[in-house]
Amino acid sequence: MPCKCPMRLIILCLAALLVLIQYPLWLGKGGWLRVWDLDQQVISAQKKNDELRARNAKLNSEVQDLKDGTGAVEERARYELGMIKENEIFVQVLDPNKKSSFVSIPPPKIEPKEKH
Repeated sequence: MPCKCPMRLIILCLAALLVLIQYPLWLGKGGWLRVWDLDQQVISAQKKNDELRARNAKLNSEVQDLKDGTGAVEERARYELGMIKENEIFVQVLDPNKKSSFVSIPPPKIEPKEKH
C-alpha cells in the first residue's frame, strides 16, 4: 500500500500558506480591521463637522442680525443688561420662597422740562 505522507505534507503546507496569505488581509497595514477603524474615525469626524457647521450657521445668523437689525441689540440690552425703554414700565415677579441676589435700584428721577 502506498504511503499518503507526501499528500498530507502538501495539504498541510497549502493550509499554512493560506493562513499566511490571510494575515495581511485581516491584520496588516491595509487590512480589514484597519479600514473599519478608519471608517469609524471618518464617521465620527463627519458628525463633529456637522455639529460645528450648525453652530457656525447659528453664530453667523446672530452676527448678521446684530449687523442689520436693532431687534437683537435691543433684546440683548433687555435680558443681559436689564435695560428698558423710556416710558416703559418694568414689572418683575419674584418667587417668595426663593432668595433673590438682585439689589433693588430705584428708577431714575425724570425732571420736567421747562417751557420757555
